[in-house]
Amino acid sequence: MALPLPEHVDVLVVGAGPVGALAALKLAEAGRQVALIEARPEGAPVRDARALALSWASRAALADAGVWRDDLGATAIDTVHVSQQGGWGRTVLSRDDLGLPHLGVVVDYPSLFAALAARLAEAALPIAWGTRVAAVDPLSAYARVTLQGEAGERVVTARLVVLAEGGELVDGLPGLTRRVHDYGQAALLAEVASELPHRGVAYERFSKRGPLALLPRGDGFMLVWTRTPEDARELRDGDPAELERQLAEAMGERLGAFRVAGSRALFPLTLKQASRRVARRVALIGNAAQTLHPVAAQGLNLGIRDALALAAALAGAADAGDAAALSAYERARALDSGAVVGFTHQLVRFFDGHGPLLSAARGLGMNLLDAAPALRRRFAGHLVFGVGGASLDGMV
Repeated sequence: MALPLPEHVDVLVVGAGPVGALAALKLAEAGRQVALIEARPEGAPVRDARALALSWASRAALADAGVWRDDLGATAIDTVHVSQQGGWGRTVLSRDDLGLPHLGVVVDYPSLFAALAARLAEAALPIAWGTRVAAVDPLSAYARVTLQGEAGERVVTARLVVLAEGGELVDGLPGLTRRVHDYGQAALLAEVASELPHRGVAYERFSKRGPLALLPRGDGFMLVWTRTPEDARELRDGDPAELERQLAEAMGERLGAFRVAGSRALFPLTLKQASRRVARRVALIGNAAQTLHPVAAQGLNLGIRDALALAAALAGAADAGDAAALSAYERARALDSGAVVGFTHQLVRFFDGHGPLLSAARGLGMNLLDAAPALRRRFAGHLVFGVGGASLDGMV
């Protein structure tokens, strides 16, 4: 049973998903009085089809916070194979490039959410489950937060409000705006099995119908395929044989035949990026700061680095909402966030086009990266550790 929410706390985190929960645990570990707000009712089943691709650094951060458990059913990613359909060129990134046990892992969202909830309960952090934030009013000495739950409306205050939800609250904050770009695409998610084993290889394949990822999950894969909304709906609702046929066509013979082995779902794809990640008494992390296209599987990893950077910036600050500490957090995240958002956005555009010249340019780029060990190692390091802060310390 969650502890009751106090009337005033040092830090109030909105959103108890992986990014918000990690931020709360790290801030509490540093001696802050922390509470969380979560819209999902306590104990409610998590009906989320996503399989999360965590870099090895993200997995290590969760382990350091006491969240990671051996029974999460995670599947290791040892190799990432990048190629394009109907054209030459490919890049292969390996755990050996960085000397790591694995490049990353794939874990189901419901399993990770349950582990997070158990760790939050173990840490005795107050959580208001089944509660939504109606308004955030930043004042000079604290923020006033209006909550709506089953018991009605109430107001709490906090020295700092950390938004780790989908970003809807950003639009109501003074001095903050959001850039929104609708890709006009949807991500089709499907559990698939292949005739040949995955052997810890994740595939990024830029197919003629849209970029796709095959993430190793158990003995099979989780497919994430960027399609038009109409295509995605047809493949979600139609005969699985058609999805199997199109996937085999896109992937060639490297994995043999495919079989749809579980549920299918789709998510609309939109880039959302806040103009700033701090305001008076408010900090943005994760999806509140940026929501990315899944083409490079970097959204959650970027959010985890947000959470760690915020905890580091606030270390030693007497006031959790100290303007200098929050400015330090924003500066610390500028390079990594800007580079990853820009890279992901341009990747969608670069690999969405067709034609012989563009195909040749893509192939040349992939082959040059594959043939240059130092460049390949640097690129893999950015994917695992982020841009500007790569380190192997403690990862092996």
